[in-house]
Amino acid sequence: MFYRYGETEINHLKRRDKKLAAAIERLGMITRPLSPDLFAALIRNIVDQQISVKAALTVNARLVALLGGVTPINIAATPIEAIQACGMTMRKAGYIKGAADAALNGSLDLPAIALLPDNEVITQLSSLNGIGIWTAEMLLISSLSRPDVLSWGDLAIRRGMMNLYHHKTLPRERFERYRRRYAPYGTTASLYLWALSHEDE
Repeated sequence: MFYRYGETEINHLKRRDKKLAAAIERLGMITRPLSPDLFAALIRNIVDQQISVKAALTVNARLVALLGGVTPINIAATPIEAIQACGMTMRKAGYIKGAADAALNGSLDLPAIALLPDNEVITQLSSLNGIGIWTAEMLLISSLSRPDVLSWGDLAIRRGMMNLYHHKTLPRERFERYRRRYAPYGTTASLYLWALSHEDE
């Protein structure tokens, strides 16, 4: 299962931005896997915070092997020391336990959150310890397939934008101008900016 976009999104972005249009032509269609299990995706995003992609893959694989399935019940039944031993800080293990507890006691109602507008999803998720705006925005893309997410907190997106437009710096107001230009298809723009972040253009 992948994030779905097509001619409507691409044509809008091409019309609005010539440099992005050229990048879209060169890169073609981009596939980004989706994670429909919102709770498992939330835990994976907590693990991913502030570590390399390679390290995150290793730690997440260990966590899945430990738990069998990444569910609130399985996490609640697992000692925090065992979760921490998968390769993370005790603080991060505490965030994972806290998310599971919140899901079990009903203070985190993920099915209800999935029906909310983007800004309310971000508000509710970021009220949890260890969940910031970036983590919530990644869930909006990877689990909820929201169409207009462009994350200021994502360093790769900012780097891709700087590569695309040959900027040495990227003040917040300039970023917001691009966000408005891409709307309402910021998520599709994000796919291309992630790809461009690996290039030195």
